[in-house]
Amino acid sequence: IANMRARGMSWGRLPLFVWAILTYSVLIIFAMPVIAAAVTMLLTDRHFGTHFFDPANGGSAVLWQHLFWFFGHPEVYIMVLPGFGIISEILPVFARKPIFGYKAIAASTVAIAFLGFLTWAHHMFTAPIPEAILVFVMLSSYLIAVPTGVKIFNWIATLWRGTVEFKTPLLYCAGGIALFLIGGISGIFLATFPIDWQVNETYFVVAHLHFVLLGGSLFTIFAAIYYWFPKITGRMLSEGLGRVSFGLMFVGVLVTFMLQHVLGLDGMPRRVYEYDSVGHAALYNAISTGGSFIIGLGVLVTIINVARSLKTGVAAGPDPWRANTLEWFTPSPPPVNNLDRKSVV
Repeated sequence: IANMRARGMSWGRLPLFVWAILTYSVLIIFAMPVIAAAVTMLLTDRHFGTHFFDPANGGSAVLWQHLFWFFGHPEVYIMVLPGFGIISEILPVFARKPIFGYKAIAASTVAIAFLGFLTWAHHMFTAPIPEAILVFVMLSSYLIAVPTGVKIFNWIATLWRGTVEFKTPLLYCAGGIALFLIGGISGIFLATFPIDWQVNETYFVVAHLHFVLLGGSLFTIFAAIYYWFPKITGRMLSEGLGRVSFGLMFVGVLVTFMLQHVLGLDGMPRRVYEYDSVGHAALYNAISTGGSFIIGLGVLVTIINVARSLKTGVAAGPDPWRANTLEWFTPSPPPVNNLDRKSVV
């Protein structure tokens, strides 16, 4: 990204997807060595007699949590930031207008990455940590909602009064934003440590996690599949099957995970397969299971769509979406050398 940009492709003109990939790459470089060190310390504890995490011999179990979550929280953004970049890439194409607030979206990507390293301890609110630190982590967790909110408002503004074309990639992007927003709102509750004390390790956390990751990662990956499949293969995916797949997956996520908020508030713990029959726990779990099959059916429709389109899909041409980034200036699929001459932006 730094050394192989096209002539004229200044930092202020990079596609927002590239900004997202650059930022997520930096996150990986800083986060992965920490978990590598943690598992190496655990390995030596188990096999070579060290006591990094053994309280009986002067170690600290809380140290394991700190090391794991110092990796684990940026990992959330490692999974989500590329999805944000995909949304920023696709929305303007189907809104038929430029992205609203390019610089703000690029800056918010970097801000999310920076703040992501300050909030790891909000996964540890029930660990023995001084309350002054809990307050700092709670406020920094609130703060990270600001750049995320900037993105969501800018995406909405991009669609606002655009000549919107409701193609499958756009549906997955819009659905992903909606699901991510639901998960983000429950994340504000979990960032408030007195509330987290009550719902930590319950299904409320499971519901939050899945709304954020299915909206921010899964739906954006499917948007990318439907958007770039014509470029990769030279064939169009079926629009009808794509809409069916999106509808099933969107409804499936809501059916599977929305009721899990209620299960968590009723006290159902995570990581169990047997649970007390409190309230409507059995019914809600049965509904959740049914919803998961709906999600699976939606994924299956896309798999069928891909297999069918590889054989009989309509020829895509170089730029079926009338998009404006450089990959659409090559034939579909691109030749081995990509571009015949160096592009000038």
